[in-house]
Order: sequence, then C-alpha cells, then structure tokens
Amino acid sequence: MVVATEQPTHIEFFFDPICPYAYQTSLWIRDVREQLGFSINWRFFSLEEMNRTGDSKHPWEREIAYGWSQMRVSAWLRRQSMDWCDRHYDVCGKALHIEGRRPYDRTVAMQLLSEADLPTNAWDDALADPTTHDDVRRDHDDAVNIHAGFGVPIIIIPGARAVFGPVVVPVPPADRALELWDMTVAYSKFPGLFEIKTPKTNNDLQVIGNIFKPYLEARQWPTIMNPAP
Repeated sequence: MVVATEQPTHIEFFFDPICPYAYQTSLWIRDVREQLGFSINWRFFSLEEMNRTGDSKHPWEREIAYGWSQMRVSAWLRRQSMDWCDRHYDVCGKALHIEGRRPYDRTVAMQLLSEADLPTNAWDDALADPTTHDDVRRDHDDAVNIHAGFGVPIIIIPGARAVFGPVVVPVPPADRALELWDMTVAYSKFPGLFEIKTPKTNNDLQVIGNIFKPYLEARQWPTIMNPAP
C-alpha cells in the first residue's frame, strides 16, 4: 500500500551499465515507474573513472572502455530520445547481467541495438563523435560534485536529497515494489539520515553470487572498489 502522499512527476537515475547492483535497482525502478507513472531521466556515472588506479588511463582516453563506451552510445541515443536511452540500457543490462553477453563488444553491441529496434549506426556514430565523451563526463561530474556520488545507483527525487541505492538483490516482486519506493522517498526526505545498511551473511552472498553469475562470467575486468566516504 502506498503511503507517500506526494509522488514526483519525474526522477533522475544515475547508472553505469557494468554495475550489477545498479541493474537490479533499475529493474525495480522500472516496475515502480509502471505503477506510478513518473518519468525517468537516465544519467551516467563511471565506475571505471571512480575506481581508476595509479597512472591508468581515464576511460575517455581509451579507444574502447567497458562501461564508458556503452554510455557514449546511450548519450548519443539520449540526444534523440530519452526513450531510446532507456531501451538501450535495458537491452545492454539484460545482455550482460542476465544473459552473460558482452555489450561493449562491437558485434554484440550491434546485435543489441537491432534487438531493441534502435538505429544500428548508433555505435559507430557515437564513438566517432568526441562530444559524446563530454555528455558522459558532464553527468559523472554532476553526480560527484553536486550529489557527492561515489557509486551507483543514485536516485534523485525533486525536492529531496540524493539516495545511493536502494541496493536490493533480488528485485522485489511487484506487490512489494511500492513499499520499497515509499521507504526510499521517506529516506530521501529525512534530515540528517545518511546511512542504513544491512550486513550481508554468507547465505546472502551466495544468493547475490548466484544472481550475478552471468555478469561475473562475462566481465573481463577485476573488481576495484575504492572505499565510500
């Protein structure tokens, strides 16, 4: 049962397509959107940049980067339509996190664009356009400098504070999706509240590991996680 008296007309959702936690949360927020009718402005955040080590290159300095290149394509699509960006994240997320495919590989990327009924020239056109770097970097910098972001997902509800999360695995069923939404809205509006966290038991980690198995088998990068502030 929904207890929030005022619902937003739109929210912002910062994501990195290679983050399995953000993908799980995106499935939940799409369910909430379906039930409540608000729109989602999809925005970008780079874990590759946030967790960059030593003298390694920035993602915008690489010819191809795991998450950054996908977001450049999403940025190109977003210029045409937020719905196109929405569909691109949806199909790329499903490919990596459920099917164990690699959407940062050009051949797979082209297949995914076709599957989502998106222009297949988006991959080449986006990567040939250096200004798509600017779009992704602008969003990432906003997340860090305006919202103090350190990871994803980040949800911005108008008139409230930024929320990191909710980190929820597995995705709650539809009949409980709004319950979690109400908690999220309440959390975002409670002054001075910065963190509520549940420790993960071994059983919890096993469940998460099973859900993340396609992603873990498909990824070609090590886990690097700088400590949150």
